[in-house]
This record gives sequence, structure tokens and C-alpha cells, in this order.
Amino acid sequence: MKSYQSVFYLLTIYLLFVTACASTKTLRPDYKQAEHPSINREFRAAWVATVANINWPSTPGLSVNEMKDEAIYLLDILKKTNFNAVIFQVRPQADALYKSELEPWSYYLTGEQGKAPENNFDPLEFWIQESHKRGLELHAWLNPYRAHHPSGGPVSGQSVVYTKSDQVLELKNGYWWFDPSLKKTQEHSLNVVMDIVKRYDVDGIHFDDYFYPYPDYNGGQDFPDQVSWNNYKNNGGTLSKGDWRRESVNTFISSVYSSIKKEKPHVKFGLSPFGIWRPEHPKSIQGFDQYDVLYADAKKWLNEGWVDYFTPQLYWPVNQIPQSFPVLLGWWNSQNTKNRFVWPGMSIGRLSGERQIDEVINQIMITRGMNMEAPGAVHWSIAPLVDEDSLRIKLKEGPYHQPAIVPAMNWNSSVATSKAPVFDIETTSNGTFYLTSKSDKDAISKWMVYKRYGDQWISQSVDPYSNKIPIYYSSINQNSKLVTVLNRVEITSIDIYGNESAPYILSFE
Repeated sequence: MKSYQSVFYLLTIYLLFVTACASTKTLRPDYKQAEHPSINREFRAAWVATVANINWPSTPGLSVNEMKDEAIYLLDILKKTNFNAVIFQVRPQADALYKSELEPWSYYLTGEQGKAPENNFDPLEFWIQESHKRGLELHAWLNPYRAHHPSGGPVSGQSVVYTKSDQVLELKNGYWWFDPSLKKTQEHSLNVVMDIVKRYDVDGIHFDDYFYPYPDYNGGQDFPDQVSWNNYKNNGGTLSKGDWRRESVNTFISSVYSSIKKEKPHVKFGLSPFGIWRPEHPKSIQGFDQYDVLYADAKKWLNEGWVDYFTPQLYWPVNQIPQSFPVLLGWWNSQNTKNRFVWPGMSIGRLSGERQIDEVINQIMITRGMNMEAPGAVHWSIAPLVDEDSLRIKLKEGPYHQPAIVPAMNWNSSVATSKAPVFDIETTSNGTFYLTSKSDKDAISKWMVYKRYGDQWISQSVDPYSNKIPIYYSSINQNSKLVTVLNRVEITSIDIYGNESAPYILSFE
């Protein structure tokens, strides 16, 4: 113990000495060429499901402080594991985990549909703010057609089951579903999307794999849209029923993409369909036919470029030949004719122990090898990251060892923000100085701060709305044995499209 105390004492004295020496140096902006290493580019996201309280909140009826604590705990896990995005479910059953005049407050928040949380709490706004503080993008995840889920409590008088009864159909197993063929359905769901895009600082809008419902939701029977189908035929419609259904979904998806881009081009639109388009595409693949059962022509959406990122749910192991992860990823890549991002969905909780860790890391590395220019993955769900310390540790030690920022969306904006940011410098006598931005922050998603201690660069992302960026003159290494002194700082801005600016550079005299 005495030996340990002596070492700690000497380190402390040395730290104070080098800090004092460093803090007497003059700081000045330096406009020489950047030296900082290139930041890693990779999309690293996890789904946070609110339906049936799968991931958050843990149960309906928590206090606001309890909900906030749970959210911060989840976001801190993502930040510490070097994720950079969260896909947060805000519309699980035609309800809202945010303030909405279009649909009622969610049952999964308070245990009563239509009942607002206490103290004017807006969960989506809170998740956005806390995500951005941690350098995480927040993508709002919506189910476009599900009107009521069996876990969603009693059907209240505020539910769309009653308020939009002319658009909603009852299924056999406790579900209610919007009729996707109706123009009123498409207009309402589009209005919900655009309400979020206009009022909230979201980085993306996200749909998963629920279009026309899975057959078991209706007891294995066909979707009960006979009235709509008859109306279509009686008005001269010539498509088959399957093509008519698919065209209804296609029209909606195209409208969502174009509407988002018209309002806020930087907001990403992501789709996460079932991982197989059709059996035998490619030849070795067998399984569920989403094209013919869910009436989801996901291939067309990718072919047409109606997405910014495409996340097929490739929830099978690498060596499961009829649904092989790399074979399916390769096929979806071949359909990416508009060069959008293909970031596969990975099921990280299907296996356990070492098999789980090996499979997850293998799939990440396969994706990096196949999508080298803009790799990425979305993990289903955040729960294994919370429950499995070993998985989280191995990800942080392995493929997610270094931080990464989201690849730039260059089909919307390929012009990098070349102008370097500008900061005011506030020096102190306690081994720290602070930088305050003088740049316009409206078009900035984050600062990238690069600090060189000795010969080692350390990078971090910082919310542009942070009042001050603290910079420490000294740093102790991971083994707590050596003290290194700051000798260079470079700060860039990342714009809302993901482009990086020239650096603001501080040198020391």
C-alpha cells in the first residue's frame, strides 16, 4: 500500500509540474496544414423498441425521472461502446412518444393511451437532446400501418381504431391495421412523419418490416381489404390484387422519401425490410417471401433510391446456407444501383456466450470487407448490449475500439464545409483551457476534437451546442504510469450531411 501511495504521490507532483509548465505557454491559432488522423467512418446503431416495453421504458407508468434515468443508462452504454446512432421507436401502434396533435400519447409510457407524462415531459425531445450530447444520431422509428398491438392495453376512445375507423381493419389475433391501399391512410401516415421532421431535430426517419401484416396476425387468413379491392376493380382498376397492394406501398414509400428531402434534405430515410426479397434471389436462398406475403417490393425501393440507407434484416448466421448472411448481403449490394448506404440489420441476441460474440464480430468484419467505402450495421436490439457484459466488452476491445462518425451522405450534399471553425480561448490556471465557438452552429452536427499528447492522438465528438469545450494540458495513459503533455489541438466541424471541415489548429509556444 505504501509503495502504491508513493507512486501516486510522485505522479501527482509530476502532473502538477508539467501542467504548470504547459499552462504558461501561449496559445495561438495556427493555419498550417492539418496533421490529425482521418476519423473512422462507419454507421453503428442499435434499435430501442418501445412496443410491449421491450427496451424502454421498462414498464408503463414509471415516473418521469425513472424514464429519464433508464434512457440515459441506455445511451451511456452506446456511447461507451463507441456506437454513433440510436434508432428509437416513437410510433409503435399509431400512437406517440412525443407531443402530437395527430395521434394519442402511447400506452407504453403511462399505461393509459392518451394520457400525457407528468411535468410536460416529451420523450422524443429528451432522447434527441441526450443522444446529441453523446455524439449519437437519433433516428425516429415509426410503424406506418400498425393501428393497435395486442400488448397495447384496451383500445381507447382516442385510438385511431375509433377516430379513423374508416381506414382501420380488425385482424384475428388482437391487432388492428390501417388499410395501406387507402389514400387517407397514406396521407395520415405521411402527415405523422412530416410532423416529426418539421418539429424535431431528428437525424433520420426509420421504418422496419411491417407493411401488410404477417399472416399469423390474422390467423393465417388473407388481409381483410375486400371492400377496398372491390372499389378499385369497380373503378376500372386493372392490376392483380398483389400488384395493387404492392403499388399502394410503393406510392407511400416514394412520397415519404420525396417529402423528407423537400423539407429537410439532411434527414436520412432508412428502411429495414425482411432480409429476403424472394426465395431463390440469389439461387441458394430459401425462406419467407415478403414480396408475395407482405406485399413489400423492397428491391424496388432500393433500385429506385427511395432511401438514404437500407437495412435488410439479415438475422441469420454466416454458415446458415439457406439464409446466409454474406450471400444475402452480397445480393442486396448488387441491387444498390443508386449507391445508397447498405447497412445490414444484425440479430445480436440469437446465440449466447462465445458463439454470440464470434458471430457478431464476424458479421461486422464481413460487412466492412464487402462495404468498404461506407460500412455500417444496425443491431437488434440494445438488450444484449445491456445484458451481456462480455459482448459489450469484446465489441469495445475489437471492431468498435476506435470511435467513428457516420459516413457522409454525398448524394444530397457532396460539397465539404471547407471553412475552418473559429473559437475564443479562455485560459485558466488549473491545467485546463476552454474553447467557445464563434461559428454559426445551425448547419453543424458535431465538433470533432483531435488532441495530441506526446505522439498519441485522441479524438472525440462534441455536441456543437455545448457552451465550452474543455481541453486538458496533461493526460495519464491507460496503465496510469506515464504523464504526457498536450502539444497540438485540431478541431473540425461535421456538417448535417456528414462532411468534415478544415481544422481550427492550436499550436503551443
